[in-house]
Amino acid sequence: MNRSRWSVVIPVAAAVLLGGCSSGGSTSASAGGSSAAASDANPLGDIPDNQVYVPYTPADGSFSVKVPEGWARTDLAGGVSFTDKLNTVTVQERSGAPEPNQDSVRGSELADIAKQGTNVTLGPVETRTLPAGTAIHATYAADSKPDPVTGRVTRNDVELYVFWKNGTEVLLTLSGPHGSDDVDAWRLVSTSFSWK
Repeated sequence: MNRSRWSVVIPVAAAVLLGGCSSGGSTSASAGGSSAAASDANPLGDIPDNQVYVPYTPADGSFSVKVPEGWARTDLAGGVSFTDKLNTVTVQERSGAPEPNQDSVRGSELADIAKQGTNVTLGPVETRTLPAGTAIHATYAADSKPDPVTGRVTRNDVELYVFWKNGTEVLLTLSGPHGSDDVDAWRLVSTSFSWK
């Protein structure tokens, strides 16, 4: 079960590169009034400070989380991803899951990611208290799949939040190029998560 769960997350994180190549400059273009020179000054993958966020709620209405407005949406088995340029937000829901802890996330989800990903470097795993309650937070870095046109590989920094309530587990994965300034954006998304 864990392997099938994470077989989706790694390609989605890598698909940011594939989807991003065709997404154009929608985020900087929609900023309104920013010049090309100003947008070029932002490092690759930076999410603009004026990015607008909208709530996403699954069909069962069990939770809500804010995601960037205007990003390309892809429906996945048990979830959805939103991508723009080299960034992605992935939300997956699992029912009947046991309550996770640092050891279970490290021993199953992260172990599967390390096996399936390319050049994966695992980071710390910790328990965080967020507005929605306790969540397991893990970080890792991994290489993307080569871009089919340019062959370029991007090093991605990834944050994983595992939320759980009454047997329902929600995996929130936030990914962007190494060194990009996405801290505020990812904090907004992760703290916006709420159970219904």
